[in-house]
Amino acid sequence: MPPPPDAPADAEPAFDPTDRAIYRTWTTDVLRYADTDRQGHVNNAVFATFLESGRVRVLYDPDRPLAPDGAAFVIARLVLDFRSEIRWPGEVDIGTAVARLGRSSVTLVQGLFVGDTSAATAESVIVLMDEATRRSRPFPEDSRAVLEGLSASG
Repeated sequence: MPPPPDAPADAEPAFDPTDRAIYRTWTTDVLRYADTDRQGHVNNAVFATFLESGRVRVLYDPDRPLAPDGAAFVIARLVLDFRSEIRWPGEVDIGTAVARLGRSSVTLVQGLFVGDTSAATAESVIVLMDEATRRSRPFPEDSRAVLEGLSASG
Protein backbone atom coordinates (compact mmCIF):
# COMPACT_ATOMS: atom_id res chain seq x y z
CA MET A 1 0.00 0.00 0.00
CA PRO A 2 1.32 3.47 -0.76
CA PRO A 3 1.97 5.90 2.09
CA PRO A 4 -0.51 8.73 2.74
CA PRO A 5 -0.22 11.65 0.27
CA ASP A 6 1.37 13.95 2.87
CA ALA A 7 4.01 11.40 3.94
CA PRO A 8 7.61 11.62 2.72
CA ALA A 9 8.17 9.69 -0.52
CA ASP A 10 10.26 7.04 1.25
CA ALA A 11 7.81 6.59 4.18
CA GLU A 12 6.78 3.08 5.07
CA PRO A 13 3.07 2.30 5.43
CA ALA A 14 1.80 2.55 9.00
CA PHE A 15 0.75 -1.11 8.87
CA ASP A 16 1.40 -4.35 7.01
CA PRO A 17 -1.66 -5.31 4.90
CA THR A 18 -0.62 -8.99 5.01
CA ASP A 19 -0.95 -9.00 8.82
CA ARG A 20 -4.33 -10.35 9.93
CA ALA A 21 -4.07 -8.33 13.16
CA ILE A 22 -4.67 -4.95 11.48
CA TYR A 23 -8.19 -5.81 10.29
CA ARG A 24 -11.14 -4.68 12.40
CA THR A 25 -13.99 -6.47 10.61
CA TRP A 26 -14.15 -9.89 9.01
CA THR A 27 -16.44 -11.79 6.73
CA THR A 28 -16.08 -15.15 4.98
CA ASP A 29 -17.06 -16.23 1.47
CA VAL A 30 -17.35 -19.79 0.24
CA LEU A 31 -15.29 -20.64 -2.80
CA ARG A 32 -17.49 -21.89 -5.63
CA TYR A 33 -16.39 -24.24 -8.37
CA ALA A 34 -17.76 -21.65 -10.82
CA ASP A 35 -15.14 -19.18 -9.47
CA THR A 36 -12.30 -21.20 -11.01
CA ASP A 37 -10.68 -20.74 -14.41
CA ARG A 38 -8.88 -23.03 -16.84
CA GLN A 39 -5.79 -23.11 -14.64
CA GLY A 40 -7.85 -24.49 -11.75
CA HIS A 41 -7.49 -21.50 -9.45
CA VAL A 42 -9.99 -18.82 -8.50
CA ASN A 43 -10.25 -16.29 -11.33
CA ASN A 44 -8.70 -12.88 -10.67
CA ALA A 45 -12.02 -11.06 -11.21
CA VAL A 46 -13.54 -13.03 -8.33
CA PHE A 47 -10.96 -11.49 -5.97
CA ALA A 48 -12.69 -8.13 -6.56
CA THR A 49 -16.03 -9.74 -5.66
CA PHE A 50 -14.57 -11.01 -2.38
CA LEU A 51 -13.34 -7.48 -1.62
CA GLU A 52 -16.83 -6.15 -2.29
CA SER A 53 -18.20 -8.54 0.34
CA GLY A 54 -15.82 -7.02 2.88
CA ARG A 55 -16.70 -3.43 1.92
CA VAL A 56 -20.42 -4.18 2.11
CA ARG A 57 -19.95 -5.62 5.60
CA VAL A 58 -18.52 -2.27 6.75
CA LEU A 59 -20.56 0.22 4.73
CA TYR A 60 -23.98 -1.40 4.67
CA ASP A 61 -24.27 -3.08 8.08
CA PRO A 62 -28.05 -3.05 8.73
CA ASP A 63 -27.42 -2.54 12.46
CA ARG A 64 -25.47 0.70 11.86
CA PRO A 65 -25.95 2.14 8.35
CA LEU A 66 -23.24 4.67 7.53
CA ALA A 67 -24.89 6.45 4.58
CA PRO A 68 -27.63 8.89 5.60
CA ASP A 69 -30.89 9.15 3.65
CA GLY A 70 -30.25 10.69 0.25
CA ALA A 71 -26.63 9.54 0.10
CA ALA A 72 -24.82 6.50 -1.27
CA PHE A 73 -21.30 5.13 -1.41
CA VAL A 74 -19.39 4.97 -4.68
CA ILE A 75 -16.01 3.40 -5.27
CA ALA A 76 -13.54 5.86 -6.76
CA ARG A 77 -10.39 3.73 -6.77
CA LEU A 78 -9.38 0.10 -6.32
CA VAL A 79 -5.81 -1.18 -6.17
CA LEU A 80 -5.46 -4.94 -5.87
CA ASP A 81 -2.23 -6.84 -5.26
CA PHE A 82 -2.32 -10.58 -5.91
CA ARG A 83 -0.06 -12.49 -3.54
CA SER A 84 -0.94 -16.17 -3.98
CA GLU A 85 -3.38 -18.44 -5.73
CA ILE A 86 -6.68 -19.43 -4.22
CA ARG A 87 -7.89 -22.91 -5.11
CA TRP A 88 -11.34 -24.48 -4.81
CA PRO A 89 -12.80 -25.89 -2.53
CA GLY A 90 -12.69 -23.89 0.66
CA GLU A 91 -13.36 -20.48 2.10
CA VAL A 92 -11.71 -17.08 1.95
CA ASP A 93 -11.56 -14.73 4.94
CA ILE A 94 -11.91 -11.04 4.10
CA GLY A 95 -10.47 -8.51 6.51
CA THR A 96 -11.31 -4.81 6.23
CA ALA A 97 -10.03 -1.74 8.09
CA VAL A 98 -9.84 2.00 7.57
CA ALA A 99 -6.48 3.24 6.31
CA ARG A 100 -7.42 6.95 6.01
CA LEU A 101 -10.53 8.99 6.69
CA GLY A 102 -11.22 12.22 4.87
CA ARG A 103 -14.11 14.68 4.91
CA SER A 104 -16.24 12.76 2.40
CA SER A 105 -14.06 9.77 1.50
CA VAL A 106 -12.61 6.78 3.27
CA THR A 107 -9.70 4.63 2.17
CA LEU A 108 -10.16 1.00 3.11
CA VAL A 109 -7.38 -1.54 3.33
CA GLN A 110 -8.40 -5.17 2.82
CA GLY A 111 -6.83 -8.57 2.94
CA LEU A 112 -7.95 -11.90 1.51
CA PHE A 113 -6.71 -14.90 3.46
CA VAL A 114 -6.96 -18.64 3.01
CA GLY A 115 -5.95 -20.02 6.36
CA ASP A 116 -2.84 -18.07 7.34
CA THR A 117 -1.87 -17.32 3.74
CA SER A 118 -2.32 -13.79 2.44
CA ALA A 119 -3.81 -14.31 -1.02
CA ALA A 120 -4.33 -10.62 -1.86
CA THR A 121 -4.31 -7.15 -0.40
CA ALA A 122 -6.21 -4.13 -1.65
CA GLU A 123 -6.83 -0.49 -1.07
CA SER A 124 -10.04 1.23 -2.14
CA VAL A 125 -11.24 4.80 -1.94
CA ILE A 126 -14.94 5.11 -1.19
CA VAL A 127 -16.77 8.43 -1.50
CA LEU A 128 -20.05 9.40 0.17
CA MET A 129 -22.14 10.86 -2.64
CA ASP A 130 -25.28 12.99 -2.45
CA GLU A 131 -27.83 11.18 -4.62
CA ALA A 132 -29.53 14.42 -5.76
CA THR A 133 -26.44 16.46 -6.70
CA ARG A 134 -24.21 13.48 -7.58
CA ARG A 135 -21.39 15.23 -5.69
CA SER A 136 -19.48 14.21 -2.59
CA ARG A 137 -20.84 15.19 0.80
CA PRO A 138 -19.27 15.10 4.27
CA PHE A 139 -19.70 12.11 6.53
CA PRO A 140 -22.17 12.63 9.38
CA GLU A 141 -20.47 12.66 12.79
CA ASP A 142 -21.93 9.27 13.82
CA SER A 143 -20.65 7.63 10.61
CA ARG A 144 -17.25 9.27 11.10
CA ALA A 145 -17.08 7.87 14.65
CA VAL A 146 -17.78 4.32 13.42
CA LEU A 147 -15.15 4.60 10.68
CA GLU A 148 -12.55 6.01 13.10
CA GLY A 149 -13.14 2.94 15.28
CA LEU A 150 -12.16 0.69 12.36
CA SER A 151 -8.68 2.20 11.91
CA ALA A 152 -5.94 -0.18 10.80
CA SER A 153 -3.40 1.68 12.89
CA GLY A 154 -5.23 0.84 16.07
